[in-house]
Amino acid sequence: MALRWRRRAPMGLRWLALWGVLLCLCLRPAEALLEGLYCGKLVCYDVLGVSRDASKAEIARAYRQLALRYHPDRQRDPEPGGEASQEKFILIATAYETLKDEETRKDYDYMLDHPEEYYSHYYHYYSRRLAPKVDVRIVILVTVCAISVFQFFSWWSSYNEAINYLATVPKYRIQATEIARQQGLLNRSREKGKNRRSKEEIRKEEEDIIKDVIKNKIDIKGGYQKPQLYDILLFQILLTPFYVFKYIAWYFWWIYYFNIKGQEYGEEEKLYIIRKYMKMSQSQFDSLEEEQKETFLERQLWIREKYELYKQEQEEELKKKMAMDPRWKRYRRWMRKEGPGRLTFIDD
Repeated sequence: MALRWRRRAPMGLRWLALWGVLLCLCLRPAEALLEGLYCGKLVCYDVLGVSRDASKAEIARAYRQLALRYHPDRQRDPEPGGEASQEKFILIATAYETLKDEETRKDYDYMLDHPEEYYSHYYHYYSRRLAPKVDVRIVILVTVCAISVFQFFSWWSSYNEAINYLATVPKYRIQATEIARQQGLLNRSREKGKNRRSKEEIRKEEEDIIKDVIKNKIDIKGGYQKPQLYDILLFQILLTPFYVFKYIAWYFWWIYYFNIKGQEYGEEEKLYIIRKYMKMSQSQFDSLEEEQKETFLERQLWIREKYELYKQEQEEELKKKMAMDPRWKRYRRWMRKEGPGRLTFIDD
């Protein structure tokens, strides 16, 4: 037993020493960690020469008097105590910044009454000092508004680019020109005198008329559709509760009519299932031609087995097209002979 005790004694001494160090750390005086907080080891009330019951007006008056006395601009002549006066002025300003705010003053008074809670005092001090000066909600609101404005004008730019492109396509240009003539928008009348316009002005007016007809008669879908206010980010965030409620109501409606009652799918429901199988967004699916959607319905692609068969056929067709494509042939020949990881030297 004696041998065993001698072997365990060093481990016990280590644990005892460790607990002693921890106890010393926990019982260290509260004043030791107050350096760097507020007025340091000085009391801010004593720095300004006011009592703890002083009002805001009394604190402000004491600060102005001491600031005029110790302001660096008043210490023009170099004196041995110049640096001390500057430090005194900084201390006065710190004391005033601490006591003029009600929340900061409340934290400071609590620290004076409970000096033993120094970790809590450090947390409250630096959380207020490092907190953002501007409300985070305002920053988020301004950011969302800026993104929404940029989003709206970007969509308008894309929409105008699509209109300009369609105005150059012969199919749509001829149709728009015919509609404009039927509506009497392109009836040219001879202009005389001062009201006579140049050919360039007339051509520009006709171009604008054709573009307006295309805007009114052609429904552009997909990424180049006409922008709407409710599509931007700000309105999407504001309407999120409505969309959530609408989706929940639609989900229960779907379960009740098609899963419980066993009703047959309508055309809209069939297209929805097909779109989900194809993993396309609503805007992408809307950009497809109507003939293509009719083909989907004719082949009954809302049925999973028939959609998988259609998908396999499309993949086989794509492989055949790539096999017949000369660019793809050149790429495969290059990969087989050279490859991306080989070095070749070509003599000019």
